[in-house]
Amino acid sequence: MVRVITYGTYDLLHYGHIRLLERAKALGDYLIVGVTGDDYDKSRGKINVQQSLMERVEAVRATGLADEIIIEEYEGQKIDDIRRYHIDIFTVGSDWKGKFDYLNKYCKVVYLDRTEGISSSELRSQRREIRLGLVGTSADLLKFQKESSFVNGVAVEGICTDEPQNEIEEPLRQLPCVTASYQELLEHTDALYILSHPSLHYEQVKTALEAGKHVLCEAPAALSAAQCRELFALAEEKGCVLMEGIKTAYSTAYYRLLLLAKSGRIGKIVSVDATCTRLAEESTGRSEQFNRSWNSICDWGPTAMLPVFQLLGTNYREKQIISHFSKEDKTYDVFSRINFVYPEATASVKVGKGAKAEGDLIVSGTKGYIYVPAPWWKTDYFEIRYENPAENKRYFYQLDGEGLRYELVAFLKSIERGESSAYSYIEEEVSGAVAGVVEDFYRRKDTTEI
Repeated sequence: MVRVITYGTYDLLHYGHIRLLERAKALGDYLIVGVTGDDYDKSRGKINVQQSLMERVEAVRATGLADEIIIEEYEGQKIDDIRRYHIDIFTVGSDWKGKFDYLNKYCKVVYLDRTEGISSSELRSQRREIRLGLVGTSADLLKFQKESSFVNGVAVEGICTDEPQNEIEEPLRQLPCVTASYQELLEHTDALYILSHPSLHYEQVKTALEAGKHVLCEAPAALSAAQCRELFALAEEKGCVLMEGIKTAYSTAYYRLLLLAKSGRIGKIVSVDATCTRLAEESTGRSEQFNRSWNSICDWGPTAMLPVFQLLGTNYREKQIISHFSKEDKTYDVFSRINFVYPEATASVKVGKGAKAEGDLIVSGTKGYIYVPAPWWKTDYFEIRYENPAENKRYFYQLDGEGLRYELVAFLKSIERGESSAYSYIEEEVSGAVAGVVEDFYRRKDTTEI
C-alpha cells in the first residue's frame, strides 16, 4: 500500500483545493490530509483565515477524498507525521516548490501544479471590505492602522480627531476622510474603532450603533454597568456588532492559560493576582477632546481585571478600591489597588501610571500555580509550577502585534456572522463587571483614598 500525505489550510474550500486532493489521492492507495490548526496558522502569519478549524476539517471530510484527517499544530510536525504514519509520498502544491525538498530524506516529495485563476486569498479579497473609521488621537491610532494592514477584509477609510491637520500623523493624514466631525466619519464608514477618552465612549458608541455601524471600542465601553448593558442591548436591537477591545484576550498564550487553569491543572483556583503599571509620559499638549489623559483605573483596569473575572466569575462578595490620587486632579489615580473577595477565593489587581511594579500575573491553585512574567498582558510564554520542580511545564506561543490584529480578525468575523458574541473572547458579563468597578471608583463607593 502506497501511503500519501498532504497539508493545507483549506480555508473557503474551492475547486482548486479539490483538484489538488484528487491528484494527491491518485498518487497512492491511502491519503492522509493534514489541516493546519488555528494556532499554527497564526504562527505563520495566516490570521485572515475566515473559517474555524472544525469548519475546514468538515469541508475536507465532505469531499470524500481523505482516508484520514489529522491536525497540523507545530513546526517540524511533517517529519514526525511521515515517520508515524509510514508515509511513502509527501505532496503539496507547486507554489511551494523546493520548500520541502528536505523531506526527500524521509520519503518521496511530489509538487503538484496548482489550478490557475483561483485561490482562497482571491476569494477572501473578493468579499466586500469593511470600511473602518478610527476615533481618537492619531499618535495612539497609528499602531492600530499598521496592524490592520495584516488583515484581509478591512480598509481604514478615515479618522475623526480634533487635532490640527499638521499635527496628525502622516500615514493617517493621507486617509480619504480626515475630519473633526464624528457624523461625517459615520457617513463614510461601516464600522468604527474607538480609542477616545473613556468619558466619551458611551455617547460615541451609542451614536454609532443608532446609525447602524459596528463598533470595536477600547475598554471600558462605558463608565457605568447600566450604560454598558444599554449599549449591548442597543447593538442587538440594531443588528450591529459591539465588541470591547482588550487585546490581551486575543493572545494565544493567554487563552491557553485560561483553558489550562479551568481544566484543573493547578487544582482549585484560590487566588488571582495581576499587576499592570507604567510611568505616564509627560503631556504632549494634544487637543483637549480626545487627549485628556486616561487615569490608571480606565487605562489598565480592564486588562488587569480580565483574568480575575474570567477565572473567578463576576459574583464577588465584596471589593475594596485603594487609590492614590493626583494632587491636581482628583479623578486621576496615580496608582490603585483593587481587592476582591469571593466565597472561596480572593483576587488583587494593581494598576498605575505614576508608579512602577513588577507586571506579572499569578494564578494560585491547590495543586500548583501559573506564573506569567512581565509584561503578562503581552505574553507569549507562561509556566505551570508545582511543589516538585521536575513536574513544571513551560508553554510558548507566538504573539504578533500584541494581539491587536487577532482582535480585529475576531471583530470582522463577528460582523460576517452577524453576532457580537460569535468570536468575541470577552463576555458581556465581564464588560459589565469592569464598567461597574469603574463606576464605583468615580462614585467613591468601596474606595479608600491614600
